[in-house]
Amino acid sequence: MTQEKYAEAIAIINNLKEIEKTNDFDYKLTHQLYQLDSNSRALYNQKIILKYIQKIRIDQKSITFHELNQMIIENKVLNLSDDILRREIEILILRNQLSCKLDGDIIILKTV
Repeated sequence: MTQEKYAEAIAIINNLKEIEKTNDFDYKLTHQLYQLDSNSRALYNQKIILKYIQKIRIDQKSITFHELNQMIIENKVLNLSDDILRREIEILILRNQLSCKLDGDIIILKTV
């Protein structure tokens, strides 16, 4: 996941979306294009989130969704709502890409 070039894929998809606007409307193609766009952006978000969590887990046992989101926003990497951040983390856990526990608004990174 960390070696994928999601930012480049998103740029290419944006170009394709612009080209698609100038041609005849094809619902199936448009739907697939926007689904690909959505999936690429989610995977890009997840890649960034994983990077930050790996840095944090060295020194911290836990962090709130809001604190993590503020850290990411302050570094001008992503600008997600806390709810979207939560969803992306839940997806990472379900995909076995992230090992942690959620307790309300707290992400428990290290368990004893």
